[in-house]
Amino acid sequence: MRLLAAFALAACAAGAQAFSGVVTHVTDGDTVWVQPDAADSRHRKPIKLRLQGIDAPERCQAWGAQAAAALASRVWQQRVEVRTRAKDSYDRVLGNLRLDGEDVSAWMVEHGHAWSYRYRHSGGPYAAQQRQASAARRGLFADPEAIEPRLFRKRHGPCN
Repeated sequence: MRLLAAFALAACAAGAQAFSGVVTHVTDGDTVWVQPDAADSRHRKPIKLRLQGIDAPERCQAWGAQAAAALASRVWQQRVEVRTRAKDSYDRVLGNLRLDGEDVSAWMVEHGHAWSYRYRHSGGPYAAQQRQASAARRGLFADPEAIEPRLFRKRHGPCN
């Protein structure tokens, strides 16, 4: 069992990469495209990055357009630092995005543009920021009928 756990940990670490680049496109409130610096010979094409630890409203969901616009206003055409972690079940690269040393995912939740991604009984990595944004009724947390994207997708399916 320990050997299996050690192997899994090594596999995750092997998939982790760090690079810097410029955000060339914002798909929605938790997905961006980053063009790695020319000096980074590992990547020539932009990388689609799903921000790990948050879940922003779907494009067709209430607050979806505002979440995408907030992320775009923050990072579009900006030089960022990326640390990839793994790929999700949709084969998207998962990772963290930093702008001038600030965690962009934390900023999104703190300003009410996304939820901290919950897993089982955990409030997620940005639970504290979500509690603060909710208490201050910032962004989507001002809407008492706001629904988490995972529940929205379950009820309505994906946006087309």
